[in-house]
Amino acid sequence: MTVSVTKTGTISATVTGCGEFSAGAIIAKAKTTVSVAIGDSFAISVGHQYSHEIAKNKYGHLQYGSWGYKVSWAKYASSADRCHIVKVATGTAKLPTKSMGWKYWETSS
Repeated sequence: MTVSVTKTGTISATVTGCGEFSAGAIIAKAKTTVSVAIGDSFAISVGHQYSHEIAKNKYGHLQYGSWGYKVSWAKYASSADRCHIVKVATGTAKLPTKSMGWKYWETSS
């Protein structure tokens, strides 16, 4: 199997969850703890070719993209008596990276 891709576009951060939060703060935190390649969005233009031998009696599958990072977040506040910390919101964020690549797998049918 040989495939090629030429792609131009923009990938952006997506954040999910409930409660109030700052997407910028989540991205800033992820930058310090996960990777410096994470950001709000990236403009991309790529052209690649990929070849892979497919095993006998199998089907080969390819997908091209940016897989990004998935991070969990939580927001805390002091309790009314200021003796405890209370979790007020949680969620996940999928943050893009500049790296792009191929994902290959095989199936029997």
